[in-house]
This record gives sequence, C-alpha cells and structure tokens, in this order.
Amino acid sequence: MDPATLLPEHLTFKRREGKKKEDIEYTFHQKEGTVTVVKGGTTETLEMPPGTQDVISCLYYARSELSLQPGSSLTMNVYHDKRTANWTYVLRRLRLSAVRGGELKRLGCWSSCRSKVSSSTKGNIRVWFTNDDRRIPVRMKAKVIIGSIVADLVSGLQASSPTQ
Repeated sequence: MDPATLLPEHLTFKRREGKKKEDIEYTFHQKEGTVTVVKGGTTETLEMPPGTQDVISCLYYARSELSLQPGSSLTMNVYHDKRTANWTYVLRRLRLSAVRGGELKRLGCWSSCRSKVSSSTKGNIRVWFTNDDRRIPVRMKAKVIIGSIVADLVSGLQASSPTQ
C-alpha cells in the first residue's frame, strides 16, 4: 500500500478453505486503471476505476478518511475476485465489549459496508475500530451463505484510554 495515497499496490490472498488451497496475487496499476491477477498459473490484466482499494487497504483508507461524527459516510470502489464493487462505510456507535485476549471497553462499530463483494457474502460487512486516535480494527464480521465469519484481532493491541 502506498502510504501517501493509501492506495493498494500489491496483495497476496492466501485462500484456505478445507482441502482447497489457492494463492492469488494482485498487482494494482492505479495510473493505468488496471489490476494484474495471477491465479492458478494464469495471469490476467483487468480494468478497474483509478483509486480502487482492495479488501484490506479499504480498512486503512476508511479509518483515516471517515469523520468521527455518527452518520457520516464514505464511499469507495473495492476490487476483489474479478469485480469492483462500490462500498459505503457508515459511522455507527455500536459497543463491542470484549475481544479475544481480554475485555476492551468503549469500542465503536465504525463501518457497515453494504455491497455484494463475492458470491459467498450477503453484502453486509461490519468492522469495529477502537475509538481512540489510532482507530485500530479489532473485529470484522460478514454474513455468508452458511452463517457468518468473525475475525478478531488477537494480539498487538495495547490497551489505551479511549476518548469516548
């Protein structure tokens, strides 16, 4: 990711689903409006709108650009699995009282992403960030066809005194 623009440059996606193992490499060419995808020994270059994020860089972009006022929103293009989707992040104040590794208080859900990114998601991804100046993503939750997926930050978060 380019630290000045917060745009993705390269992403390696290591998919592990049961016995299925697949590595996908994405190289973003922002100025040209293309992304090169290497998957299963095949290389393909696809068009995308300039300024498009990937599924990880969008978190960093949202946490730095989204206003702290409830109801504020941010819309961006996010590329994943051969398609670009328009994601909208909306700031909401939902409390998350615990994450693995101990009790954390005063966390807010900062984003609710409404977009169908892949055929397995139902279009709503929630990301909880700390509400201090660092805005660390501590939980992501997505509804999928067979239930939901939850990813919790398990290390690297030092308890700090949140502002709210």
